[in-house]
Amino acid sequence: MSTAVIRAFISRNPSRKSFFIYAVLLFLIEVLIALYAPAGVIRGFVGDVLVVILLFCMVRAVVPVAHSVEKAAAKNKGDSIQRLFQTPWLALAVLLFAFAIEFGQYWGLVDKLGLGGNHLARIVIGSHFDPLDLVAYFVGYLILLGCYWTSRQP
Repeated sequence: MSTAVIRAFISRNPSRKSFFIYAVLLFLIEVLIALYAPAGVIRGFVGDVLVVILLFCMVRAVVPVAHSVEKAAAKNKGDSIQRLFQTPWLALAVLLFAFAIEFGQYWGLVDKLGLGGNHLARIVIGSHFDPLDLVAYFVGYLILLGCYWTSRQP
């Protein structure tokens, strides 16, 4: 593993580039799980935990987040959209998005959108509701919060 990846991984203020690296690595892990992991805990639970972290990393890789001085200025201006992309709020937004997709599966969203015959839509959106998935998403959210709070410790 290169020094830059290791430095990005342990950084207290990871850059967008770091989150892009995380997202790519998590995506590759998700693909490997989908292709090679047998049905069970790894495929059914760990993959869902990682998908929340993957979505978080993808958003952080795309959206610039202001540094502490810029955050203070944005807070004074009342810029609430900037606050959304701070780690705890973004993690919550990703969790709510994952819950929305899961409940969309419960209500047959793929079929209601007319995408029932589209294999890719069935994979991306999903086609069956599983309450255990909600638990897995919440565990992913807790991992994100844990990473955030431990990175803020001196």
